[in-house]
Amino acid sequence: MISLFTLSILSRFFFFCLLQLSYFLPLFDTSPLLLSISTPLRPLLRWDTFHFLHIASDGYVFEHEWAFLPSLPLIMRTLASGFAPITGSFKPSNMLLSGVLAVLASDTTQTLYDLSLHHLRSPELSLVATLLSLIPTSPVTLFFAPYNEPFFTFFSYHGMLYCTQQKWFLASASFALAGTFRSNGIFLSGFILWGLVISPFLNGIMPTSRMLLKSIFLTAIVIGPFVIYHITTYSIFCTTGTSPVPEWCSRIPPSLYTYVQSTYWNSGFLLYWTLGQLPNFVIATPTILLLSAFSFHHLRNTSLINPKNPKTDNPFGNPTLTPHVIHAIIFTCILVFASHTQIILRVAASMPIVYWAAAWLLLEYPKLGRIWVMWSVLWGIISTILWAAFLPPA
Repeated sequence: MISLFTLSILSRFFFFCLLQLSYFLPLFDTSPLLLSISTPLRPLLRWDTFHFLHIASDGYVFEHEWAFLPSLPLIMRTLASGFAPITGSFKPSNMLLSGVLAVLASDTTQTLYDLSLHHLRSPELSLVATLLSLIPTSPVTLFFAPYNEPFFTFFSYHGMLYCTQQKWFLASASFALAGTFRSNGIFLSGFILWGLVISPFLNGIMPTSRMLLKSIFLTAIVIGPFVIYHITTYSIFCTTGTSPVPEWCSRIPPSLYTYVQSTYWNSGFLLYWTLGQLPNFVIATPTILLLSAFSFHHLRNTSLINPKNPKTDNPFGNPTLTPHVIHAIIFTCILVFASHTQIILRVAASMPIVYWAAAWLLLEYPKLGRIWVMWSVLWGIISTILWAAFLPPA
């Protein structure tokens, strides 16, 4: 039998070949041609990769770049330093290659299988869910391009797996590392609170003072990187005595991150709800509907939330899935109402529940499940071609 690792390699190989073939399409934006990049890497220099590459090369020069957390540029620059003695400089190609190599090393296939096996309690269903992860809706940003999503997914999955093993400190450390790549990493603290406080309480066990203090400490670890980011940016821009003081410094809270997101990226409550963005909502709809339907099904059928339901052998009603469902609901609501909704196509991979939901759809509603698989494959191919041509969505 072919191993999961081999299948993962084959999936990446297919999309890499497709990306290289698509590179010969006319570019919608010719800015990638301005940089000297080795040929195999050229199709990866698109969209946010420009920002990460510039930050890795020159630091945070422009205000809008502060929307990107520093871990990925740091990885790119640190690994590229290994090429410097050979090439004599920090060439853009070296930094881009460093980012790609780091992404390739962040494979989560086996971790997803182990996580699925714990929650679904079925090797067959776990295999199906893991195989579905090999046909993501945004293959380039998950498999190759120096984007935050592969690293965020890697550390999120490991933290979730540590939670199943009750290794709470390792889980918090993993979630904290995830939070150095994406700001929504702070919501991963919910898995710590669920395991130490909420789940015991719902099962009739009153958490002790020691357990409450432990959960507070571990939660502080998870949100720590984002707090440090805000303290750092406030110190740089608001306490140096320069004039004029940025307008956001007087806000409560004084957050450069939220200011940049709303000012430059049009992120905020309902700011994205315009007629011009309707196509982006349409392409995000299948993933949103899948997560919504599965969440509704689970909350109706789990005995933990609905005591009237007897305990069942249905793996999709397993109470251990409940924190994942709640996390998916919160994250999806943020993406729908206060963000660029179409990015769910690339960030959904950080939630293993999207693949468990797809496995549920295949099992319970085979026709709809097959439609989902066909859509996922089709959109994965289309998004790869659009990426190579520098066409939206990113």
